[in-house]
Parts: sequence; C-alpha cells; structure tokens
Amino acid sequence: MNLEQQIQEAIKEAMKAKDAVAMNATRAIKGEILLFKTAEGGSKEVSDGDILKMIQKLVKQRKEAAEQYVAAGRKDLADNEIAEASVMEKYLPAQLSAEEVKAKIQEIIAQTGASSIKDMGKVMGLANKALAGLSDGRTISTIVKQLLNQ
Repeated sequence: MNLEQQIQEAIKEAMKAKDAVAMNATRAIKGEILLFKTAEGGSKEVSDGDILKMIQKLVKQRKEAAEQYVAAGRKDLADNEIAEASVMEKYLPAQLSAEEVKAKIQEIIAQTGASSIKDMGKVMGLANKALAGLSDGRTISTIVKQLLNQ
C-alpha cells in the first residue's frame, strides 16, 4: 500500500474514531496531494517522495504557527497545531541526527570534489536528493555551509 492509500485509510479510521485532530491532519495531507495532482502543469501521478515533501512542509507550517500562537498567548491553538504536526510526523521516516547528516554531506562533498562555498549549489542539489525526507532543508543547508567554509 502506497503512502497516499495509507493516508486515505487513516482518514477513514480517524472519522470512525471521531478523532478530530487526526482527521484534520490527514485531511490536510490529502488536500495537498489533490492540489498537487490538479495543479496546472502538474502530473496526475504523485510519488511517495512527493508526498513526503508535502508532509514535511505541512509539519513545518504547523510548528511555525504554534510558535506564533505561543508568542500571542494562545496556548490552546498552539497545542492543536503541535498535535496535528505529531500526527503528520508518523508518516515521515525517522529523521537523521545532525552527525549522520554531516557524515552524508561529507561523502557528497568528497564525491563532487567541492572545495569552497562557490560549490554550494552543486552540493545542495545532491544533498537534498540524498536526504529527502530524512532531514529538513535548513539543517542540510547549515551543515553544507559549515563544511564548505572550513
């Protein structure tokens, strides 16, 4: 069963269980998938990799919204956003630690022969493909900059 089918089944289960948080989170993912499929110039097929990127984006949005709610003194809304993010994170593969990401990026730098910050674009392209779903872009970018500035 692919990821899209798993999400569809999770929506049904959340509806049966009357779990509003899980239902909202999985429906948000399904909405992103439908937008992707119907976007102009978009393909009608969506891969699991595409769905993982969508989920990462949604989780990031939820966490940023939660931070803003906390800053505004609305802990109740922040708790809801965090709960939805945790439901969405169940569909993501385990995230790599910073040390593991650094090791992978060092391998990529060695493969490409990158030696300065000028090569960052080349390294980032390969790193984003290799670490898709395993780490967020900000972490990858930070580590690439550190390694290329040494």
